[in-house]
Amino acid sequence: MTDPSHPAVDRVAEALARHGLSPEIVWFDDAVTTAPLAAAALGIEVGQIANSLVFTLDDEPILVLTSGAHRVDTEWLGAQLGGVIGRASKDTVKHATGQVIGGVAPVGHPAPVRTIVDTDLAQYPVVWAAAGHAKTVFPTTFDELVRITGGVPRAVEPSLGASA
Repeated sequence: MTDPSHPAVDRVAEALARHGLSPEIVWFDDAVTTAPLAAAALGIEVGQIANSLVFTLDDEPILVLTSGAHRVDTEWLGAQLGGVIGRASKDTVKHATGQVIGGVAPVGHPAPVRTIVDTDLAQYPVVWAAAGHAKTVFPTTFDELVRITGGVPRAVEPSLGASA
């Protein structure tokens, strides 16, 4: 059987290819919409999951790629970034990324989204990110995430490091 196809996943694969990457996109039988589910399905540590979380920073979408091992301290991170971080609505997520909550990839968006990449991900030689659909992931590295997203490496909660 060939891998299924989905327009959002195809856009992610195309974006990765534009950056010189062609990782295998893994399709699961069931949705893996949380870091623990994805880690269990892959047999890896939950910290190796690069959660793609869309927030708003002073009403503009911002993508935070965070380790699945912890949560984003939005009040602290907002202060570090000089604004107020809020929860993005599902419509904001879809409009900003072209993808739905649970499957948001770091790339493949209609336009660039300001991105923060959690420095905690750097401790793992391989991290896994969603590939545009809740049943998909792909392997990458911290350095590749920073490069392909144009993201800024930064701690996302105070216990993980000082401001950068």
